[in-house]
Parts: sequence; structure tokens; C-alpha cells
Amino acid sequence: MDDVLVKKEGDPVIQISVMLQNRVGSLSSLLKLIKKHGEEVVGFSMQDAKDATIVRLILTDPEKVRRIFQEKGIPHATCRMVVVATHDPSVDLEKCLQTLHAGETNVDFAYTLLSQPNGKSLLAFHLCDHLFGTEILRSAGIQVLYQQDISR
Repeated sequence: MDDVLVKKEGDPVIQISVMLQNRVGSLSSLLKLIKKHGEEVVGFSMQDAKDATIVRLILTDPEKVRRIFQEKGIPHATCRMVVVATHDPSVDLEKCLQTLHAGETNVDFAYTLLSQPNGKSLLAFHLCDHLFGTEILRSAGIQVLYQQDISR
């Protein structure tokens, strides 16, 4: 079977955001810390500003990484993301956006994930209404993944 096995419902995918100073090696150090504790980055996005960079991470165990960041004094924020699996990213992205638009649900930001289970691309969306957005995507036949589906 070439489909990703997905539960009908589950825990939402959690993104952790960290603000890093724009210095050589700061991102590498952050990723080494995560890897040192046995966790993997599944999704990754950066937004650059003059003196700082916002790094958005989707991880195999966000709760564990959140605890590590707290212990190390690394300021961070978390939010829920809607992750969908796609066969054809360009077609499926348009379907997702049309579905969300029809439901009058705004996309705050989105990015692709690094993981590609069974050849499927994964798209992560931060929506103004996470629960409603998840439900309308699912009702449109779009495969929504949960934290358990992307954790290893």
C-alpha cells in the first residue's frame, strides 16, 4: 500500500519557533542540540530579519524538545499546525487553498516538510482556525496528518 497510514484523529502537529541571532553557526548549534537528544527535525522554515532569524521547527517529539529548550533557557513559542500529505504538490496545494478559501479560513503561513513518507510531499499550514481548517480539509478528502503520524 503506497498510502501513508493516518489515524482519523490525533494530536495536532506542534511547531516550535525560536528566535536566533544572525550569527554564523547559531542554526547549526541549535540543530546539533536537538540531534544530541535523539530527536529529528521533520519540517523547517526560516524568516530572516536584520538582527535575528525566526526558525520554525516541526519535530519528531516537540514536547521533549520544548523541555530541553526550557532547561537550556532557550526562549521559544509553540503553535498547532495542519499537515497534509500530497501526491501532486502543485495540484493538491491549489485544492487545499481553494478548500480553505471556500471555508473562509485564512492561512497565516505555510511551508513544506523535509519528510516524504511513501513518496508523498507534506505541507504544513498555520491557520487562523486550526480545528475548523482541519475538519474542512478532511471533509474535502485531503489527507490530514497528526503528530503521531510524523513521529518516528
